[in-house]
Amino acid sequence: MMKKKKKKIVEILTVSRADRRILSNVPDPENIRVQVDRRGVKEDVQNGDQEDPEYINRLRLLSLRYMADFEVILVPRRQSAKNGIKAKAVDISSSGLLVELVVPVKGLQVDSILNIQCDIPPGTMPEGFESSVKLDAKVVRIFTREQDGQEKTMVAFEFSKPLTDYFQRKRWGYAIYMASASLFVAALFVMLMRAESIIYFKYNIYLYLYSLIAAAFLLTRYLFGALYRDVPVHPDYTPGVSIIIPCFNEEEWIHRTILSCVNQNYPIDKLEVIVVDDRSTDKSVEQIEKVIAMIHSEAGRYMTKERVKMHVLPENGGKRVALVKGVEMAKHDLVVFVDSDSFLEPTAIRNLVQPFQDPRMGGVAGRTDVENKFTNTITKLQTVRYYIAFRIMKAAESWFDSVTCLSGPLSCYRKELILEHSEAWLNQKFLGQPATFGDDRSMTNYILKTHRTGYQDSAICSTIVPSDMGVFLKQQMRWKRSWLRESLRAGAFIWRKEPFMALFFYIGLIVPIAAPIVVLYNLGYVPLVHHIFPGTFLMGLLLMALLMSLAHLFFRKSKLWLFGIVFCVFYEFVLLWQMPVAWVTFWKSTWGTRETPQDVEARLKKEARKQKKKGISLPF
Repeated sequence: MMKKKKKKIVEILTVSRADRRILSNVPDPENIRVQVDRRGVKEDVQNGDQEDPEYINRLRLLSLRYMADFEVILVPRRQSAKNGIKAKAVDISSSGLLVELVVPVKGLQVDSILNIQCDIPPGTMPEGFESSVKLDAKVVRIFTREQDGQEKTMVAFEFSKPLTDYFQRKRWGYAIYMASASLFVAALFVMLMRAESIIYFKYNIYLYLYSLIAAAFLLTRYLFGALYRDVPVHPDYTPGVSIIIPCFNEEEWIHRTILSCVNQNYPIDKLEVIVVDDRSTDKSVEQIEKVIAMIHSEAGRYMTKERVKMHVLPENGGKRVALVKGVEMAKHDLVVFVDSDSFLEPTAIRNLVQPFQDPRMGGVAGRTDVENKFTNTITKLQTVRYYIAFRIMKAAESWFDSVTCLSGPLSCYRKELILEHSEAWLNQKFLGQPATFGDDRSMTNYILKTHRTGYQDSAICSTIVPSDMGVFLKQQMRWKRSWLRESLRAGAFIWRKEPFMALFFYIGLIVPIAAPIVVLYNLGYVPLVHHIFPGTFLMGLLLMALLMSLAHLFFRKSKLWLFGIVFCVFYEFVLLWQMPVAWVTFWKSTWGTRETPQDVEARLKKEARKQKKKGISLPF
């Protein structure tokens, strides 16, 4: 019987309209174009504001255009929607819209005012813009475009107010008020319920003590996460940076990763990009060579030949070997690690380096958002989880200069520290097994032992997360194993850090490990033995889930906030039970989602066992 081929999942991505300049955000060394007018924004800046990085970024975000394909109704003034003109959106920005008319319209001319009515589908624009729009707009241009052998009439509109202002009044403002009030109520209920736990101490002191500690741990994280603030951008602080991109079988995304790393609003003489391929077996090397050749040919005046390079390892050595090789090739004092399926915002590097103004800072993590957030339910769940993990959890740790994981998609280190620990990092073993994953947590431990580690929320990248349930579960198991292994390592020295942070850390280690036992007791033992419905416990879980969802709504103003509640339920009934497995297998070194030497060895052993059962011996 033939095995049915698994259908490939089509990722839904927000696609910006391509700029004719492939390095549109790089400062022009010849000053032919200034930062303001190179993106088509009117140069109405006075008093030197055009030099303000934050102002420039706001203009950039307003002018970003996204590819679109949805129905639009154009309603002339003093007419009803029934008499509206049907059109199809071609691209959209916060400030305007380009449409293709379905049928020719007589009398339409430049400066005409029409009411735009449409629903922006999820994934067309950044998170938070997926909503209905009814907004006046002015015709600024009418032209024809040939497509499929036919001439199409195109109409460009300028909104009467940017969509950012429109949504702020229509929906985002209400979202903030609602989330703020609900967060306060949810936090109050959590505290009241935990106060109630004191009454029941005499029945089970350990269980209710755990309940109090877990609630206090979570609430303080949200508190310190809310108090967190970025290190402000100092316009004159631009230290030399080398971006290292390790690549293994990433032909689908590597070209976009490289372009996003080169296309940074950062001085060209202080930024280089090094791609290190770990002997990919697909067409990754071909893609890398292709995009680097394009950059060299089309953007030569940006010194790309001197600062964009690649290296292919002589043999597959793993991600750590690729990263160390890149660091050895780097010429600058700060090195940035970027995963090969992650994409940087144009201001990511400028923001990421700011905490290094403190000489005691050894490493800094940027924020990672989910790029394929609207693909399916699995990616939507991860979208809320990722945001809270960074904006709340890492931000809370950064309050104490002790971020415990400088994540792989985007993190920056002092080069001297990586080289100092490279030998130990490359040869790290745990219980006799090579440590092949958890490289970000592992290096963070080496850095954190002697230096500060921080988080910079304004340094943003987006990454492709698993959209297949099987791949997602394998990834989560790998992360739990590396978390357990590296947490045990960190526990040996974290007590030397700020006392409250150390307490924070040890509680954060105990709570997840004990969670499966507590859940089993409350949802299994209590109902079966004592015949009591666990209403209080379930209410506590719901309130904790609400904290996550409402925090996402408060900061992101997105309709995806509800998936925070779904994620918490999914975690309690599925992901939580990976933890006991991780307890007894955390020394394993297989990835499960890529063919490392350890994975190959494990697969061959598994095949040998199967063949042995069938009575067939294999040559290995």
